[in-house]
Amino acid sequence: MAQATWEKPSVSASDLPRSRGRLKFLIGGALILAAVVYLVVSGTMAGARYYITIDELKANPSYVGQTVRISGAVLGDSIFYDSENLIIEFTISHIPAEVNNLALALYESVNNPNMARLPVRVENQVKPDLLQHEAQAILTGQLGSDGVFHASELLLKCPSRFEEAGPDQSIGQHPGA
Repeated sequence: MAQATWEKPSVSASDLPRSRGRLKFLIGGALILAAVVYLVVSGTMAGARYYITIDELKANPSYVGQTVRISGAVLGDSIFYDSENLIIEFTISHIPAEVNNLALALYESVNNPNMARLPVRVENQVKPDLLQHEAQAILTGQLGSDGVFHASELLLKCPSRFEEAGPDQSIGQHPGA
């Protein structure tokens, strides 16, 4: 019978570069993971709010000239549309950032003369059908030094079109109709 002996393998000089390569790989992976986590966290914190209110915009002069997204209620009698030059001008009034009933908040906003108001100008856009009295406008653009908000993007929400029908109503039938 052959006799076998067990010995602890010795570490040779050729194995050392391989372990250093693994260490470099682990450090590089950790740095990449840290960078991805940083980008996700900073992006989430920066975009945590979808828009700012008119009061916040007017209260902070550092917003002048910066691209921001704001929200307000459209005053229907202020809407002006130049179809030849594709210019829309209207005024929006302040609505609070957190509301339970958007339709009621829009109604109160446009009917309260003490609410902050802001003139808006949108160029190179056809007048949307939803641009009407008490619609919620979400605008992206810049506040000019003249006090006019120059919007590059206009989104509109009209809560009266999205109200749920009651038990005695068919869809599309307004209450009291």
